[in-house]
Amino acid sequence: MSGESFLVWLLLGVVAGWLAGQLIRGGGFGIIGNIIIGIIGSFLGGWLGGKLGISGAVVGGFSLASIVTAVLGAVVLLFVVSLIRKV
Repeated sequence: MSGESFLVWLLLGVVAGWLAGQLIRGGGFGIIGNIIIGIIGSFLGGWLGGKLGISGAVVGGFSLASIVTAVLGAVVLLFVVSLIRKV
């Protein structure tokens, strides 16, 4: 992964973390925590999307599929982490 594609997914992760925090009310970790989880979730979502063969959802790309994949990865990760935190 080039430095430019890394920065794209980092920025996608920031936006995805913020959106995930807005979508999962009450399950967030504050703006900074949500952004960090969003960054990790976007990379995981992009990696998993690439492994599942979702067109355009590979880490490093910038398309509608990559945005949706990043947001879904962040939402899922935020949900799982909030479930673990409640236990």
